Amino acid sequence: MSELPETPQEDHVEDVVQAKHLALEQDVREAVWDKDSRWLSRTLNRLHPADAADLLEQLSTDDFADAVSLLGGQLPTDIIIELRDEYRVEAVDVLPDDAVAAVLGELDSDDVTTILEDLEDDRRERILDELTPADRASFEQGLAFDEDTVGRLMQREYFAAPEFWTVGHAIDHARENAEALPAEFYEVYVIDPTHRLKGQVPLATLLRTPRDVKLDDIMEEVQSDIKGNMDQEDAAYQFQKYSLASAPVTDDAGRLMGMLTVDDVVDVIQEENTEDLLALSGVRSAEGTDTVLDSVKARAPWLAVNLLTAFIASGIISMFETTLDRFVQLAILMPVVAALGGNAGSQGLAVAVRAIAEREMDGDASRRAIVRETLTGIANGVIFAIGVAAIAGFWFQSVALALTIGIAMFATFVWAGFSGVIVPLGLRKMGADPAVASSVFVLTLTDVMAFFSFLGLATLILL
Repeated sequence: MSELPETPQEDHVEDVVQAKHLALEQDVREAVWDKDSRWLSRTLNRLHPADAADLLEQLSTDDFADAVSLLGGQLPTDIIIELRDEYRVEAVDVLPDDAVAAVLGELDSDDVTTILEDLEDDRRERILDELTPADRASFEQGLAFDEDTVGRLMQREYFAAPEFWTVGHAIDHARENAEALPAEFYEVYVIDPTHRLKGQVPLATLLRTPRDVKLDDIMEEVQSDIKGNMDQEDAAYQFQKYSLASAPVTDDAGRLMGMLTVDDVVDVIQEENTEDLLALSGVRSAEGTDTVLDSVKARAPWLAVNLLTAFIASGIISMFETTLDRFVQLAILMPVVAALGGNAGSQGLAVAVRAIAEREMDGDASRRAIVRETLTGIANGVIFAIGVAAIAGFWFQSVALALTIGIAMFATFVWAGFSGVIVPLGLRKMGADPAVASSVFVLTLTDVMAFFSFLGLATLILL
């Protein structure tokens, strides 16, 4: 069934909502300008933390800093965590040390690690010195792991119970120690006397089972295998594969050390997808608070690489200078071959990089992908070779020129389909990130093939 068009009433409702949102944004700005911290705090607390964070992010850089400074310790911790990375860093920089220390005391351990990562080393030490030795030791555990690993992302609060406990014992223990439990959890992790993970009991199963049944009798096998030193992208893949809401994290000896929840994994998936998308264009950064200098530093190196590859393509063209001098029509048609070949290569590359990220290019799947993309290049090559040859022949009234561009177009499409897959696979095998480096190589290879095949064939056929 086709979707029904929006009615005028729906359009009116959207306009009203948008108008209210814009009015609220202006009210927040005016509250910041008037230094009305009471109204600002009350308004932000009425909103969902994510909506309040979005509202603050609509402010200018100066107004945002003024708002955080105005609220100080009144800025809710759940709003700070919902801010995008660049805004959260700015907020933490503006807040005084005692306010940051208070924030750490209200957060789960995974969110604490996120805040501590944002701090300069000397300020981090200064704030940690204000905490109790137990809290400091707990917080430093997360920082001991490398960046982008599960250890930085995991939550060290979890509910674990010995395998000989009964359902009733586990429920009573949870009620008596409610403050020590994580804010949200979905399973009770079953451990042996050495704290090794044996299995898990979903809360739904726990609540449906009589009190005298042992946890060992109802526990399930843990499908995931997530270690503290594992790359967070690999952990996110397991969440996707097994449709997990949470998963236990163990050390290399199998001892339970933390818990990973889906809300953090969703952020990882979004970050990794954004990173890969930007990397395909040779861009590392796209944050709202980036300065011109930040953007130049992020993009100039890849533009320099593209400059080098452009001269390589120009060198190929210079090899056929005599042919170009005699047939000016070749200069007119060269961009057609290069542009279509480049687009075909980019299409194959995008498919390949996504498949690699989704673990869909392992083993025989990689060989099937190479064959599929090559055959796709052959099919598209035939279609567009005939079309372009017909247009060129009609335009310049030359069968030889039509034959030349038709064959060159076919060869370029086949090469583009092949290189669009083989290049990222080759880079992955060498340990490089396919999303970062592939586009430069693929576009260079297709340009070289396009110019060499077109001008080379022209030299053979037309001269």
